[in-house]
Amino acid sequence: MTASNAVRADVSQETLLRNRKFVRFWLYFVLLTLFALVIVGGATRLTESGLSITEWKPIHGVIPPLSEAEWQEELEKYRQIPEYQQVNKGMSLDAFKTIFWWEWAHRLLARGVGFVFALPLAFFWLTGRLESSVKPKLLGILALGGLQGAVGWWMVASGLVDRVDVSQYRLATHLTIACLIFAATALVARGLAPHSTGKAEEGVRRFAGWMVIAVLFQIYLGGLVAGLRAGMTYNTWPLMDGALIPGGLFAQTPAWINFFENPKMVQFVHRLGAYALLILAVWQIVFVMRREPGTPHARRTILFGVLVLAQATVGIMTLIMVVPIDVALTHQGMALVVLFFACAHWRATKGPYPLPERSRHSRDEDEVYAAV
Repeated sequence: MTASNAVRADVSQETLLRNRKFVRFWLYFVLLTLFALVIVGGATRLTESGLSITEWKPIHGVIPPLSEAEWQEELEKYRQIPEYQQVNKGMSLDAFKTIFWWEWAHRLLARGVGFVFALPLAFFWLTGRLESSVKPKLLGILALGGLQGAVGWWMVASGLVDRVDVSQYRLATHLTIACLIFAATALVARGLAPHSTGKAEEGVRRFAGWMVIAVLFQIYLGGLVAGLRAGMTYNTWPLMDGALIPGGLFAQTPAWINFFENPKMVQFVHRLGAYALLILAVWQIVFVMRREPGTPHARRTILFGVLVLAQATVGIMTLIMVVPIDVALTHQGMALVVLFFACAHWRATKGPYPLPERSRHSRDEDEVYAAV
């Protein structure tokens, strides 16, 4: 390679790495907005505000009521649904405004996340700052975001006719899709980041991937608990209803429905899921320490284990204290922190995304990239 070609290759690689940095910082900002969205969604649920807006207006809904007449109109719509008639009958306009603003903020933030993702995506794409291998991943995340909006309304609609709350099935689905979007964004961002060490062996990579799935499954179980308000009952630990394995777990028929509609069973399974996740986290530490001793991969498993233990502790506090909103939201936020770290660790065991072939002109360039 001539000196001039080497200079051009170095410049090309410097541009590529700079573009990766900009895209990565954008995705980290998206993660922050997603985190805020999930927390506000949790507050909306805990304050029982989710059914205060009874219509889905993706565009016009950005504008809240601006006059007394418009507020009365919104309140009148709320008076038509079962939640008002059976739970909040006689609610004052001021009390209605409180729950309305929570749901309005949640929907506005959801729209904001869409813009925060879509507009920079278009900019990076049109200006050639996105690598070809990353484009399908980002489009997939965008599609999931569109689906999530529809699922959100599908969830709300379940509480507008025959119920005084939303379906726990739909709430758990809504929460899980939000976490899938969060996880996918974290994986792409981490794949674009420089890594301090090479990829781990196959067994370590596979274990890390299963840990991400385990965390997502536990979050789904938490969604069922939230949908059934199962955390408001059996507020003791380690015993539940006076026993390690309480009675009445299969009180409903058919038997399988207890896993989704029996609050006692749903809470019990969520507890078992927490124990299983903690055991898996400890097992991962031992496994990786043996396979990759002294590496960043091994050190990350220790931090992950600490995060899972902290999350379990906050979960126990949430239960024993009968779900105070601040502790409950901390529990929900910690779940996202654990999920982020699980995703970051998994991607780190696989190494960064490979550089496009057009920038691989020499071994010297690979060494430059490794040193960044």
